[in-house]
Amino acid sequence: MKLHPNRHPIIYVRGFAMRDAEIEETVNTPYMGFNLGSTRIRQSHDRSFLHYIFESPLIRLMKEYDYQDVYLEGNIRTGRISQQSVIIYRYYEQAQTGEGRRPGIIEAARGLGDLIEQVRHQVCGSDPEAERDFKVYLVAHSMGGLICRCLLQNDQVGSRIAKLSVDKVFTYGTPHNGIEIGGINVPSMLGLWDISNFNRKHIAEYLDLPPRAGNVNHLNEKFPTERFFCLVGTNPRDYSLVRVGVGTASDGLVRIENAYVEGAPRVYCHLSHSGHYGMVNSQEGYRNLVRFLFGDHRVFLRLVPEELPLPPAIRKDYEADKQVRGSYLFECTMTPRGEFPIPLSDRRAEHASAVFRTYDEMFYPERAQLAQPRYPVLGSIFLDSAKITSGKTMVFTVDLAVRSTDFVVDGFLSINRRIPDENLYRDKIVLNIVLNNQGWTLRYVESDNNWGENRGTELSRDETGQYIPLSNRKGFRAKLYFDVTSWE
Repeated sequence: MKLHPNRHPIIYVRGFAMRDAEIEETVNTPYMGFNLGSTRIRQSHDRSFLHYIFESPLIRLMKEYDYQDVYLEGNIRTGRISQQSVIIYRYYEQAQTGEGRRPGIIEAARGLGDLIEQVRHQVCGSDPEAERDFKVYLVAHSMGGLICRCLLQNDQVGSRIAKLSVDKVFTYGTPHNGIEIGGINVPSMLGLWDISNFNRKHIAEYLDLPPRAGNVNHLNEKFPTERFFCLVGTNPRDYSLVRVGVGTASDGLVRIENAYVEGAPRVYCHLSHSGHYGMVNSQEGYRNLVRFLFGDHRVFLRLVPEELPLPPAIRKDYEADKQVRGSYLFECTMTPRGEFPIPLSDRRAEHASAVFRTYDEMFYPERAQLAQPRYPVLGSIFLDSAKITSGKTMVFTVDLAVRSTDFVVDGFLSINRRIPDENLYRDKIVLNIVLNNQGWTLRYVESDNNWGENRGTELSRDETGQYIPLSNRKGFRAKLYFDVTSWE
């Protein structure tokens, strides 16, 4: 039996249900929210308004990728199932079936391992070749991502077969580094509703991390970081009232700085943790999911500034030997060509998700106690050549802006001659990835002053890689590096 090389079963692991009423609602939902979609309103060219309906990730996977629902009366049907199956891990069920208790993270992770083995048997039967090639995708929301990590990272949880069967992991809004309320990590002794699951010390215990102070958002070399994806939400306003305690730089529940794994690909989308504007039922979330699971190219963007000019008034203060302090914000929105302009990643200052760097981090790393410069990484997205709409070219745009924070001169905020929200640099760059027998050729168009559909210019190259030289009349200069690699 020959298995498809990248159409593995998908197991969805839902997030945290806090109160008993939420558990009851969860258990009474057949697909744990993976079947929920969303409706948006878009304006047409004739001023009319159209409803745009995103049916749900479950329905789209069925329509676009031939995945199948394998449930019969709430249970996985007996016997063989298709490799392209969607399975919902219903780990909260025991709380509503007479046992009356919530499963802990370790218990839920063990159950996930058992489910993977069950799916392996139902897909492969007793075929040794199929069993050897069997893989599964884990897709998780919120606490579900910590359950996946517990299975993968804790040597005492799950079988070796279950761990090795996991090919890729995609997480929506998972608190990989815990949850903070009022700037304080939730306490480990707060057992009410199992909120202590998000205390960093407790996380370290159930992930079996070596004792060390600090963050727990790392895989401890137990799973390849490049195959672990993190979608980070940046919209707290459309979440529940808990957002007041969590703060603005969050999805309403998980702070941006706590929602990713070190070294793993991640994107930022203006989405809430859940609800009508939530990430699981969003078009943006789905487009990132399928490109990560089924795409064939990865694009990594990094900016290396060479000259960051000061505004004339601030330059005058600097040349007068006054102490000038300021930092920089790098905004980047990346959108592939398609039916509707859906950004795969959207980092903006107004969303509190722009990349923040100090001048010393980039130009004088020793002053910032760094071994090397810390240049801004703008994004890491995945593309699928099967979705090319014209010829053999994948096209996406990079809307890039660089701006400074307010400047402080001799300890005082400088407001003289300040222009609100002035950019040091801004342009929308169109990148064309032209596929050919030798691989691909990269061409670009700076579309603020040129039509984006032009053929464009080939990227420059140095010992670091391929880049676009950026400059303007203000004196800004930088290299925008594009690293395009094959992905499977």
